[in-house]
Amino acid sequence: MVRSYYEQGTHIVLVDVGHSYKGLCDMVNGYYFTYSEDNPIRFNPFFIGEGDSLDTEKKESIKTLLLALWKSGDEQFKRSEYVALSNAITGYFQFLEKHKDVFPCFNTFYDFLRDDYVPRLEADRVKEKDFDISNFLYVLRPYYAGGEFDYLLNATENLDLLHERLIIFEIDAIKDSPILFPVTVIIVMELFINKMRKLTGIRKMILIEEAWKALMTESFSEYIKYLFKTVRKFYGEAVVVTQEIEDIISSPVVKQAIINNSDCKILLDQSKYQNKFDHIQELLGLTDKEKALVLSVNKANDPLRKYKEVFISLGGTLSRVYRTEVSMEEYLAYTTEQSEKLRVMQYAEKFGGDIRKGISALAEELKTQKS
Repeated sequence: MVRSYYEQGTHIVLVDVGHSYKGLCDMVNGYYFTYSEDNPIRFNPFFIGEGDSLDTEKKESIKTLLLALWKSGDEQFKRSEYVALSNAITGYFQFLEKHKDVFPCFNTFYDFLRDDYVPRLEADRVKEKDFDISNFLYVLRPYYAGGEFDYLLNATENLDLLHERLIIFEIDAIKDSPILFPVTVIIVMELFINKMRKLTGIRKMILIEEAWKALMTESFSEYIKYLFKTVRKFYGEAVVVTQEIEDIISSPVVKQAIINNSDCKILLDQSKYQNKFDHIQELLGLTDKEKALVLSVNKANDPLRKYKEVFISLGGTLSRVYRTEVSMEEYLAYTTEQSEKLRVMQYAEKFGGDIRKGISALAEELKTQKS
C-alpha cells in the first residue's frame, strides 16, 4: 500500500519499529533515520530548504525542541524565557541572512548565542532570573561540537525534509532514550505539519507502525488527536498499524480520535482472535456481515497459488475480502524475514549496493530453482 501511494506521488512520513521498510526505502532512495553506535541518528531543525520558510510554526517547533532539551519533564518554563528564546531564534536567522557563509545548524546557533546574543542581553540588562543564558548554554553544551550528543542536531545530509517524498523514522534503538526519543518525536510532528500546510494539492500520509507504546506520551497523543481531525482538510491521510488493538485503545484520547475518524479499516488474518472477536467487532464498529467476512480470511485459499487475503471496509458501506498476490521481486523488497533480508543485501553488494539489481538477480535465481 505504501509503495502504491508513493508511485502516485504521495509524500509519506513513516514511524516504525523493526526495520520493516528498509528495503522499500533503499529502493526509492528515501530518507531513513535510525540509530546505531557507528552511525547515530542525525537531524537539523535549523536548516530551511528551498521553497520552505521560517514561519511561526517552524519557530515554535525549534522553541519546543530547545525547551525540551533545557528543562526536565516536570520543570516549568517562564514567560520571559519563552520570549528570550523567541528573540534568540529570530536573531539567529537574521544573522544567517547577513552571513551566507554560515551553515545553519545547532553548532552555529550556539556560537551565535554565546558570541552575539549574550552581549545583547547584557546591553538590554536582562536579569538572570528572567533568562539564565549561562545555565541554558551549560545545559545544551552536550549538543555542541565535541559534546556527547554533538551529532544530534548538526546533520549535513538528508536535509530537505519538505520535498523528500519518503521519510522513515526507525525508533527501535532509541524508544527508551530520554534524550534521543523526545527530540525525534518533535521532529516528526513538526515535519508532517509542515508538509500538511505547505504542500498544497499534493497528497501526504503519515503512517505510524508498531510504535504505539513508545509514542503514547501526552504531547504525541494530543498531536494524533489533532491530526485525525484535521488531516483530510489538507489532502492528507493519517494511518496507524498495530497487531494489538489494545495498543490503540489504551489511550482514551487516541481511541476516540482514531476509531471515530477512520472510515477505512484494513484487517489481516484474525484467526487467533476467532473466539474473542466480539470485542474487536464492537470496538471497530463492524457489522455481523463484516465479522463473517473478516473471519473467512485465508480459510479457503487456492493451494496452487501463493497469496494472502485481506479484509477492507470503506466507511461501513462497502466491505470485501481481497487477494493480495505480489511478484517475487516485490516480495523480496518487502520481506521482513531476517534471513531473506540478509540475502537481498548480499546480492545488492554484488552490484555495488544497487538493491534493484540485487533483487532482480535473486528473483531470477529463485524462479529458476522453482521451475
